[in-house]
Amino acid sequence: MASDPKSHIFEEVAKHNKTKDYWLIISGKVYDVTPFMEDHPGGDEVLLSATGKDATNDFEDVGHSDSAREMMDKYYIGEIYTAAVPLKRSYVAPQPPSYNPDKTPEFVIKILQFLVPLLILGLAFAVRLYTKEK
Repeated sequence: MASDPKSHIFEEVAKHNKTKDYWLIISGKVYDVTPFMEDHPGGDEVLLSATGKDATNDFEDVGHSDSAREMMDKYYIGEIYTAAVPLKRSYVAPQPPSYNPDKTPEFVIKILQFLVPLLILGLAFAVRLYTKEK
């Protein structure tokens, strides 16, 4: 590792997001993994999926070997300025429409789903009862 690590801001690291120029943030450290993109066992898509965020959780979830962790030293280029790293992005689901698009109230559908089979069963029972007596 470098003796005097350079401090990088998140926006600077996020700009390096192409196969030919790619930096990662793992455990507060910045790595230029461009030379490793083609050699990565999981393929370059795995690395590219960590673009624009702190990739520590992605890295740890895979369970990398000790040799993989040692290999990281040669790609180390500095530290990340942690105050500039955004919090985890949260997904906000779109709001469903406040009306029923088919114009049928939901409770009517539920009642019919219950009553129609009962009506068929009652009709079958009545037919069986009347045909048995005659």
